[in-house]
Amino acid sequence: MRRILVVGISGAGKTTMARALAARLGLTFHEMDALKFTGPGWAADPAFRERVAEIAAGPGWVFDSFGYPEVRDLVWTHADTVVWLDYPRSVVMPRVLRRSLRRTVLRERVFGGNVETAASWFRADHPVRWAWSQHAARRAEIERRSLDRRFAPLRVVRLRSPRSARDWLGTTG
Repeated sequence: MRRILVVGISGAGKTTMARALAARLGLTFHEMDALKFTGPGWAADPAFRERVAEIAAGPGWVFDSFGYPEVRDLVWTHADTVVWLDYPRSVVMPRVLRRSLRRTVLRERVFGGNVETAASWFRADHPVRWAWSQHAARRAEIERRSLDRRFAPLRVVRLRSPRSARDWLGTTG
């Protein structure tokens, strides 16, 4: 395991797992959202694809993302391992709700200095709405990709609960 994607729906704990895994294995952690969103108004970095391609070509890394469409095949092709946090809605929804509420109320700055606002909760791409509406579709897409010959040989570690994730992480390294 040297090139690892940590995947799942919003609220699954991808960033937390990816950071812990990178530290445990001595690899560099990369937060996909922070690479993409570099300016106010959720402005995307015009060199996003090139930056991700440079990282993906490296000898070792951990990304906390399924991958945005413009880099998805790129990171999946370069990965040797996918750690799939395949948690039910009953686990991810309280997590994403708490995180978004905290970010909104405390006006926490994220990616490029942006903040989640009360108004953003009404947008279809808000993390809470996204996690709810895309849960089944994201699960199906990850499963399809994990079986796709284009990405073989790819080791897929499918973790179905936070406890199994903690146990697996504890034996990794």
